[in-house]
Amino acid sequence: MKSPLLSLPGAVPAEGVDEGVAAHYGDLFREQRALADGAGFVDLSHRGVVAVTGEDRLSWLHLLLTQHVSALPAGEATEALILSAHGHIEHALYLVDDGTTVWAHVEPGTQEALIAYLESMKFFYRVEVADRTDDFAVVHLPAGSIAEVPDGAVVRETAYGRDLFLPRADLESYAQKAGPAAGLLAYEALRVEHHRPRLGFETDHRTIPHELGWIGTAVHLQKGCYRGQETVARVQNLGKPPRRLVFLHLDGSDVHLPPHGTEIRVADEGEDGRKIGFVTTSVRHFELGPVALALVKRNVPADARLIAGETAAAQEVIVEP
Repeated sequence: MKSPLLSLPGAVPAEGVDEGVAAHYGDLFREQRALADGAGFVDLSHRGVVAVTGEDRLSWLHLLLTQHVSALPAGEATEALILSAHGHIEHALYLVDDGTTVWAHVEPGTQEALIAYLESMKFFYRVEVADRTDDFAVVHLPAGSIAEVPDGAVVRETAYGRDLFLPRADLESYAQKAGPAAGLLAYEALRVEHHRPRLGFETDHRTIPHELGWIGTAVHLQKGCYRGQETVARVQNLGKPPRRLVFLHLDGSDVHLPPHGTEIRVADEGEDGRKIGFVTTSVRHFELGPVALALVKRNVPADARLIAGETAAAQEVIVEP
């Protein structure tokens, strides 16, 4: 779905899974600084929007999600995962309940599979699940923003800012009031700075929550059974995850950033050394320079110097070895 905000001056379209919104509006670092200062907004209207209504919505979702939501207060934001039977991450949901409806935004293009799974689990529960992507657009206001929130808008307020669920028809008019616009690359740079994983970027087909530090923020350890819970409990109580998320400071002399999937090796072993991980997201940050998130094997020493492709990288621990 192509955003009407791509018509704003300087807009350069994003590519890949983020196609449909702007990657930037002509000045990446200015846009990052604005967001860091609490100004502007980010168009996330390409993300999927799912709504769950009905008397049993919270108790039902509580059975399916990794998060404790059975008594989620109206207006309180949370995030949750859906795992496979083996504990691998399949979906990530960013939730808020407005008192009558649970609203969630999800990665672009994942809402259909998510809804199909939810529909298959309805049984006798009094719930209705709907794809509202055509009707509602997600807009992000950074932490500290004093931008006006339209009356009646559903809001997810977190430490990183506010996500608004706006009627899609109001997106252009709201952008005129909430500016300046910042592109997705600026939003991603701050996400990487704050070590926040993203489904499909920091995850692959075998990622478990412990590897990404999603325990606590998206996984509640003192709730009842859900699909994949056995893996979560086993790793929590008896072992360590096979991989861990790290933050990389990349050599700033390289012109190109190592793309997603770039193999990582230990520098002392050279470019022909064994592969010990891969880059998940790389960005140019207005203060930190070129940085990245990466998944590496748990037993890689925390002080080991790394190479991402041909780019030297120093690691900073996110998930403890």
